[in-house]
This record gives sequence, C-alpha cells and structure tokens, in this order.
Amino acid sequence: MFQDSQFGSQQGGASISLWLADSLRREAPARPQDWRSRLRDWADEVDLVPDLGQRIGSLTWFRGLATCFGLCATALYLSPGFQPVPGAPGPTLSDAHYDEVRSQMITPLALGADSGRHMGPTDAVQPLRQTPERPQIELNAQVGSSDTLPRALSRAGVSGGDVATVMAMVGGDIGAGVKPGTRLDIVLGRRASRDRPRPLDKLAFRARLDLGVELTRNGNVLSVKRIPIRVDNTPLRIQGVVGESIYRSARAAGAPPKAVQAFLRVIAGQVDLGGIGAGDRYDIVTEYRRAETGDVEVGELLYAGLKRARGKAIDMLKWTSNGRTEWFEASGVGERRGVLSSPVAGRMSSGYGQRRHPILGYTRMHAGIDFAARYGSPIYAVTDGVVGFAGRHGGHGNYVRIQHGGGLATGYAHMSRIAAVPGQRVRRGQVIGYVGSTGLSTGPHLHYELYRGGATVNPLSVKFTTTAQLAGRDLTAFRARLAQYRSLRVGLHDGFAQAPSAVPVAKGK
Repeated sequence: MFQDSQFGSQQGGASISLWLADSLRREAPARPQDWRSRLRDWADEVDLVPDLGQRIGSLTWFRGLATCFGLCATALYLSPGFQPVPGAPGPTLSDAHYDEVRSQMITPLALGADSGRHMGPTDAVQPLRQTPERPQIELNAQVGSSDTLPRALSRAGVSGGDVATVMAMVGGDIGAGVKPGTRLDIVLGRRASRDRPRPLDKLAFRARLDLGVELTRNGNVLSVKRIPIRVDNTPLRIQGVVGESIYRSARAAGAPPKAVQAFLRVIAGQVDLGGIGAGDRYDIVTEYRRAETGDVEVGELLYAGLKRARGKAIDMLKWTSNGRTEWFEASGVGERRGVLSSPVAGRMSSGYGQRRHPILGYTRMHAGIDFAARYGSPIYAVTDGVVGFAGRHGGHGNYVRIQHGGGLATGYAHMSRIAAVPGQRVRRGQVIGYVGSTGLSTGPHLHYELYRGGATVNPLSVKFTTTAQLAGRDLTAFRARLAQYRSLRVGLHDGFAQAPSAVPVAKGK
C-alpha cells in the first residue's frame, strides 16, 4: 500500500532509493562544527585578499588594505637583524706557514698573481738567466673580409722576408687574392737568437676552390706543393612554387641568397614584383662550383624563369653578343641599355610639367616624374657617375644627386633610406637608396629628376633603352643553351660518381 500510494508503477526502485536517502538526510541531526571548520567557513565567506585595483574605497577594499599592512608589519617584525655575527679572528701566519699556504692557493689573475698550484721554493731552486723557448709554435689564422694574405701572415708573426717569399711562390695561384675566411695553418720554427723572428717552417691553406697549397721548409729553403682538388662545375637548377613570398620560397627550396637577389632584379625589370602571387612557379639556374671536399662557390645567375598563373610567362637567359653581356628573352629579343635605365621597378604615376601640388594646394612646376613603388623597393642609378649630394634636402626629403658628366645629372627624392655617400663612384644598376615618403610626400614613391646644364628637363625626353635582336648563328647557339638549361635536373648533381679516387686535400681545409 505504501508503494502504491506514494509512487507510480513506472518509477521503479531507483526513485524509491533516492527518496529514502533524502528523507534520512533531512531527519539526521546536524553535527556540531569544531573551531577549525567554523574558521574555514568564515574565511571562505570573507575575502581577506581582494584585488586592490578594483572597487577602491569599499569595505572589501579596506579589508584587503588592512591585510596588506598586517602582512608587511609581520614581515618587518620577524625579519632578522643586521648586526654582525661575532667570531674569533684567525691566527697570524708566520712566514713559513704563509709560504706553505701560498703554494697551494689559487689567486685571481685579475690581481696580477699567478694561478694554479705551486710548490714553495727550496735551496735546490736556482733562478734561470732566461726562459727556454718552445722549438715550434703551431698557429691557426684566418683571412678577414677586407684582408689580404700578406697582412694575415704578418699578424700571425711571420717575418717580412718569409711573407715576400711566400707571395713570390704562390702569387700566381691565388690570382686576385684568397677568399675571405680562408684558414691558414702555420708552424713557426726555432729562431737563432732572441732578437730575430721565428722562421716559417710550414704553411697550408686553400689557394682556390680547386687548389690546395702546402709550403714546407727543408733546411733553409721553402718548397711548395700544389694539391689539385676536383670540382664539379654543373650549374645548379632550383624550381618551386611561390608561397607567401617569392624570396622565402626560393630560400626554403635551397637557392643561395646571391642567386635569389639576382633573380629578383631580373624579374623586376620585366614585371612588377607585387603582381607575383601564390601559385606562380619560379625557375632559377645559377653557376655553382662544388669541390669534392664539400666547399661550394656560387657564381652568376644564368637563367631566370617565371610561369605565372595569370599573365605572360617570363624566360630570361644571360647571353654575350658582340662582346656585350645582357639578358635576352627566350625568343632572342634582348634589352640593351642605352644612356639611361629605369631607376626603380614601378609604374609612372605623375609626369613632368605644371600641376597642382597635393600638399601645398597650388599649381607649380613638377620638375620630374614620379614612380609609384612599394615602400622599401630598391632605387638604382640610371647610369655610371659620381654622387654629388646625399642627405636631407628640403621638400625632397632624403635625396641623392649623381653627376654623370657632360652636364648630365639625375636626382632621386623621398627615399626612406640612403645607400650612397657623397664622392662615391656608382655604376649603372647599383642600389643607391630605397623608396620612401620623406619630405613633401603623400605616400611612398620615387621622385626622379633629370638635369642638363644645371636645369631640369623632362626625363622622358631621353630614351631609356634600345632593343637588341639575336639572329643567325647567335640565335641558334642561344636556343641550344636555353634548351640545355631547361633540361638540367633540379637540385645538386653527383659530378664525382664516375671520377677516380679522391686526391689529397691541403691540411686544415
């Protein structure tokens, strides 16, 4: 009857158990809490350490402030004192005891003392008139970035006479000079007297990528041994897909920085780099010399290709015709630069002549032409010349002016950064600065001026480039070279696979 009156037939035993547990919990008398439980409950209800940066001035804030002061006062009260700890002084050492202790202590070199463990002197110790010298001194030197082989040898302690002898023996092997970073393994021998320099007993270094040199002293005569090193001259070809940045994509694919920079300069002369997007494919072929020792030398860019998802594909090959080296398209059409070349890769946004100034608000002469380009784009010298001015120049902002001779000069304004100095001789295509918006400018661009006899003239009145066309045998050889580069396997080539066993390499390289 109890079950029928209180529960339905569909509730089951689980509901009965829950109802009974709840009834027993309500009927059970509350147990008295001890002081720890009451203190814990009170601390849970009262926030003793609130955030003092919120609700400033409230009761809770003052309670937290009181807690902070209380903790600080407790820390100061319990902090230890600063009185010195008394201790018995050590006994004064006698001379004999001090000498015994000194022979076992380590004194800092900064105080001018010797370092290490030494034995105290006895009656058996006799002073030497002069210290003995090492029979040989082995040194490792390196040629700096702006250094030469004679200076590096002199810094290492090689005498002037030996340096002259070395240069007379290996001067023809190193050509214009050894590569910066070349390691020099030097052995200096015993000298005849203290007032004479040590003689050069041995010298080993890498004269070129394909040649190691060892000089050895036999008696009083230096002899040279030349060690040839096999080198693979197969050009390096790298292909890939442009991602977020064409430079980063090419570097990630293994292209050397020098090759990528040359590739971008060539492509920038054909298309705006800002128009290259993700999905375009690049093709780079560069000179690449790899020695069997693993050392490499990256040469000039040979081929630059770009297959665009939208737009015309670019195929540029470096070719020498009539004693002049320039870049030609795959069809054999090249661009032979005339007197002037374009100063920046960008479109012309404003011409030469009268116009309303966008900042000053009135009409005045616009003494040049403007090129719209991205901020930081490199600015090139249009032809060879000498920098006459480089610095801040009124409304021009950062400004460079180049004298080209014959009364011709060019000016480049609004640069973000200048990369030339007054008096510097620059060549055509050399970077002299970067696009910016300094001076009276509304945005990043290059203001380019052309002077003739000191007066500005319209830069468009001077023809920028002339076109060259290959024909006959030159065109046939050009197409054969282009086909050769296009057939190269991508990546490194094992040029030593069929070669005989390796020859020795100069020591230390």
